[in-house]
Amino acid sequence: MRTAERTTDRALVRDVGAIGLAAFAVGLSFGAIAIASGLPGWAVITMSLIVFAGGSQFMAVGLVTAGNPIAAVFAGLLLNARHLPFGLAVADAVGTGWRRQLVGSHILIDESVAFTMAQSDPAGRRRAYWLTGGTLFVTWNVGTVLGVLLGGSVGDPDALGLDAAFPAGLIALLLPSLRERDTRNVALGGAALAVLTTPLLPAGLPVLLALGGLLLVWRR
Repeated sequence: MRTAERTTDRALVRDVGAIGLAAFAVGLSFGAIAIASGLPGWAVITMSLIVFAGGSQFMAVGLVTAGNPIAAVFAGLLLNARHLPFGLAVADAVGTGWRRQLVGSHILIDESVAFTMAQSDPAGRRRAYWLTGGTLFVTWNVGTVLGVLLGGSVGDPDALGLDAAFPAGLIALLLPSLRERDTRNVALGGAALAVLTTPLLPAGLPVLLALGGLLLVWRR
């Protein structure tokens, strides 16, 4: 039993380490692009520390630089609403006590939930949740700080093609969830709505209108 447990733990550490490196790379890109887009360094670092949600942060920076901060806040709240059912699903792994629940709720992200749900026994679920959430929180924020320092030394971000990093980063974050057909249909439907309405609506509104892609699932 102990041998099987150690094998599971080694596999967990290996997998979490790999995804931690990916989070570091995406955080580095986020910090560099955000600072090169005109946001102050302290705001970028504070956003990563407090929000700690890659997809929402990429989207927020894009909407803020497009001149629509209200849409950034609204879209971020909608996007992170999925964390409500996630929290219920992994409540046992977070534990009791206000300190554990406060810190545990802050590191609740898609990856920590996915690794926790893959474990069957309670002890394994706790290890998976805290190891994944803690590792990604550190690597994401270290990457952001280094990205801010790198972005400050870059002159024109468009000249380096860094303006393409926002959509590229979002696509990288979304790719794992697009394996399911329903999710893929919703994403493609929403993207089509956003692209078609971009020439007609103010900046930010096409992103919110992309939520209409959910109708492809509800009508079934």
